[in-house]
Amino acid sequence: MRQNCPRRHARTTGHRETAHSWGKSTNWKEYVMPTFDIVTLIAHVALGTLAVVVGAIALGSRKGRKTHISAGRIFVISMGLASVLGALLGALKYETFWITFHAGVLGATLVASGVLAVRIRAHRAKQLFIIVAGINFVNAAGLITAGWYATTLPDARLFGFAAEDYFFLFGMAAIALGGDVHMVFGAQMSHKLRIAQHLVRMCIGFFIAAGSAFTGPGASAFPEAVQRSGVLSLPELIIMLLMLYWLWKTLRRHQPLAASH
Repeated sequence: MRQNCPRRHARTTGHRETAHSWGKSTNWKEYVMPTFDIVTLIAHVALGTLAVVVGAIALGSRKGRKTHISAGRIFVISMGLASVLGALLGALKYETFWITFHAGVLGATLVASGVLAVRIRAHRAKQLFIIVAGINFVNAAGLITAGWYATTLPDARLFGFAAEDYFFLFGMAAIALGGDVHMVFGAQMSHKLRIAQHLVRMCIGFFIAAGSAFTGPGASAFPEAVQRSGVLSLPELIIMLLMLYWLWKTLRRHQPLAASH
């Protein structure tokens, strides 16, 4: 997801120290250990990067095969943990990362409900799905409220993010919410439709991870020329196209593709 606030450039400085200065002025106690929020951010970025890599493998591989299942399991774990850490980071540093809280909750509910969707008939799976759906509902309500409140502010921004950023995330949460209602209150779903629910939720979660890595905060890791070229938007487009392809391939088959995570 693209952050619309001005880009901030970090500045690093070097220190040249002599043996004399080490002997007199430098003390190991002066070095400060990384704070909890910095450690959380590093872990969030590392796990998010892993989720993007294995997510690409899972999405591009043949569904139901060993490669897809193995990559999918790693994606669920890494994306789930990255999302939880992102939500925690957003809560701790809400002045600059508040939208990350909502994105983290959304990512966690998407992968959790994506796994439960294919196991909805298992013991207590539906009860767990209802809990996840309830969290998604509260998060979606928070997103649309934040977006509406941002429109009332002079610059239409809340904690550095424009109203449309909140509305964009709400749109993705609403898609999952529609599926939640169908899964919870609808008639018994066929295996084919449950696989479709699984695909949609996993792909939207992957879309969030890729957006954060390529067009969101992670874009600053790429050269300016690459950022301006628009090529960093391609992964998100490819994910949506592949999602539509696999949905078409799943729904048209008499025997749907298997999914196991």
